[in-house]
Amino acid sequence: MKNKFSIILVLFIFLISSSNIFSQNNQQENKSENADLIENSNQMKSDDSEAKSNKKNQDKIDDNEEESKKEDKGLRQILKEQFIAGGPEFMGIVLLCLILGLALAIERIIYLNLATTNTEKLLTNVEEALNKGGVEEAKEVCRNTKGPVASIFYQGLERSDEGIEMVEKSIVAYGSVQMGLLERGLSWISLFIALAPMLGFMGTVIGMIGAFQEIEAANNIAPDIVAGGIKVALLTTVFGLIVAIVLQIFYNYLISKVDSIVNSMEDASISLVDLLVKNKK
Repeated sequence: MKNKFSIILVLFIFLISSSNIFSQNNQQENKSENADLIENSNQMKSDDSEAKSNKKNQDKIDDNEEESKKEDKGLRQILKEQFIAGGPEFMGIVLLCLILGLALAIERIIYLNLATTNTEKLLTNVEEALNKGGVEEAKEVCRNTKGPVASIFYQGLERSDEGIEMVEKSIVAYGSVQMGLLERGLSWISLFIALAPMLGFMGTVIGMIGAFQEIEAANNIAPDIVAGGIKVALLTTVFGLIVAIVLQIFYNYLISKVDSIVNSMEDASISLVDLLVKNKK
């Protein structure tokens, strides 16, 4: 009987101790799980706050990039956008005037620069040739020299045996021919200078008519309808004036270049006549 009671008592103590150990393990596991949950929630909060801050920073960066792009727009980009907004009908014609005018201006600039001659050096070479070998050697010097001045000299030397009066007439006649060659194409540039703003103004008038037709169709004088139509209409005039200003600058440069060459031709021709008179004596 005592043995049974002692066995039961031992089992009872064992069960109590094992239940305490099990409860302690469960408490520890629950504490660790709670700690993990708290840590995970804190991590999620920190991740959310970091994501929000990153998004805000990215938005600020995007806004700054857009502002910098707007600020970085140069004159060429603005002109391109406004040109497209103006419409291809009259803008294309105005652009064609600019292209043709610039092509003629560049061709004339190259031609006039090649036509420029060092007249002092040419006169010195002609005088030396007249003193050494006569008129034929002087003609050879002019034949080997490029430019209108050398061509006028050659024509004058061709008539040197007919007298000084014929030399002067030959120089005047051939000088007018050379002047015509120098001024060739300038009339077309002046035409494009006058045509570009007129075409732009015509586009403005037609655009204004279209804007008033839109107002009539809408039966409402809304600011967006009026302002948009007038803005597009005025763009053609602006571009026409820009083209005229650019071509006018080139035209004035070419006129000054032609005048310089003509003055040089006249002075050199007078010097050539003096040389021939001196040589005949």
